Amino acid sequence: MMIDPAQAAGIAGIGMDLLRLNRIERVYALYGEKFVQRILGPQEIEKFRLRSQRDPLRGIRYLATRFAAKEAFSKAIGLGMRSPMTWSRMQTLNEPGGRPAVQLSEPLASWYEERFGKAHVSVSDETDTVAAFVVIEARAPLPKNLTEVNP
Repeated sequence: MMIDPAQAAGIAGIGMDLLRLNRIERVYALYGEKFVQRILGPQEIEKFRLRSQRDPLRGIRYLATRFAAKEAFSKAIGLGMRSPMTWSRMQTLNEPGGRPAVQLSEPLASWYEERFGKAHVSVSDETDTVAAFVVIEARAPLPKNLTEVNP
């Protein structure tokens, strides 16, 4: 299949965040549940609690990777932490096969959909460091005339 360059979307943004695990451990030790509620979205909070119950360090790693993913995403879309971007409106959830996926809530979801295509996220953790990388696709241009589209 040939890709028409006029229809190719390309990359609209790239964001990366590298974070020392002890930074999140310190903040969590100070603020606990208040920090979790501020940073994580509803489904992320559920997963955080499950992981923390099994192993507190797994919970901290989860919290840290999600924090890094939100930072990387905010950089990739060019907003930083300015409205409509807030910590809890962007969630990194795992698909059934384990692949991390971006899920947005309003009003960020509508703002994003008007400007960008698919978002790709990858997270990783090591002994003392976590990392997240986000690639944002540009929106594919719409055909000038829908009848010009080849079947």
